[in-house]
Amino acid sequence: MKLSRCFTALAAAAALTAACASAQAREYSVSTVLSDAFPWGQAAQKWADLVNERSEGRITLRVYPNAQLVTGDQTKEFSAMRSGLIDMAVGSTINWSPQVPELNLFSLPFLMNDNADLDAITQGEAGKLAFAAIEKRGIVPLAWGENGFRQLSNSAKPVRAPADLKGLKIRVVGSPLFQDTFTALGANPTQMSWADAKPALTTGAVDGQENPLSVFDVARIDQAGQKYLTQWNYMADPLIFAVNQRIWKELPEADRELLAQAARDAGEWEVALSREAEVKRLADIRERGVELIELNDAERQAFVDATRSVHEKWAPRIGKELMEAAQSAIAQP
Repeated sequence: MKLSRCFTALAAAAALTAACASAQAREYSVSTVLSDAFPWGQAAQKWADLVNERSEGRITLRVYPNAQLVTGDQTKEFSAMRSGLIDMAVGSTINWSPQVPELNLFSLPFLMNDNADLDAITQGEAGKLAFAAIEKRGIVPLAWGENGFRQLSNSAKPVRAPADLKGLKIRVVGSPLFQDTFTALGANPTQMSWADAKPALTTGAVDGQENPLSVFDVARIDQAGQKYLTQWNYMADPLIFAVNQRIWKELPEADRELLAQAARDAGEWEVALSREAEVKRLADIRERGVELIELNDAERQAFVDATRSVHEKWAPRIGKELMEAAQSAIAQP
C-alpha cells in the first residue's frame, strides 16, 4: 500500500510539473524581411500583439525585422526556420521559393490580373496545395498575408512595351525565375539584396527595380532617381505566417489554435490594410513627380506574349496539379 501511495504521489507530482510547464511564459522569435514601417512588418507585429493579448502574456512573439536573423539574406529564412534557428516567420513566397519550388507559382509573370485572381488561388485548392508543399518540408503554414502586386520603376524612360526594357539594368531578387522573366523581356536583370538595391539605384549602377507600391512609397524610391513607374501587376507576392514543425508539435492543442487563429486574423487585417492604402499611395507618388504609366489591355498582352517561354520552362517545376488548380481558380467567373 505504501508503495502504491508512493507511485500515486509521484504521478501527481509529475502531472503538476507538466501543468506548470505548460502554463509557463514562452517566447518565440519571428523573422520578417521588412520593418513595421511597411504592411509586411505590421503583419508580423499584429500577429505578435494578438498572441500576447489572447494568451494574457503567456506567449510572446518577438519580431526581428530586416531579415536580421539571417544577416540580411532573406532567401535563407526558410532554411533557418526549418533548422530551428528561427521559430516562426511571416515570409514571402519569393524568398521561400528556392526551398519550396511550388511557390514559384506566384512569381510566374502575368499569371494573375488582379486581387480577385490572387484570392481565388490562395483561398482555394491551389492555396491548400501550396501549404501542403511547405508542410512537407518541415514548416507549418498557418495563414496568408500580402506584400502586393509588384510594379516596375526606372530612371530612364516610360516602359509601355517589352522593347522599352531592352538593355535596362533591372535589380531583381535572388530567384532564377526573375532572371528568366527579365531576360525574356530584353532587360539586363541584376541580382542583389534589398539592402544593396537603393544605393545602386542612387548611383545609377542599375536603372530600375520591381517592388510593390508600399515598398516604392515608404522607402522613397523616387529619391533614388526612379522617375517612371509602370503599373503592370506582373506578379503578386503573398506572405505566409508559419511555424517550425518541431515547435508546433510541442505546443498544446489550445496554443496551436490560438497561434493559428491570431495568424489568420492578422493576415486578414493586413491584406485589407495594404489594399485600402494603395489609392493614397498612388496619389502621393504622383505628387512627388513620378510619371505613372498604366497599361491598356493590348499593351499588357504584349508582355504576356513575351514571357510565355518562362511559363513553359517553370510550369513543370511548379507541378501539374498545382498549375491546373491555379488556372482553374482564375478561370472561374
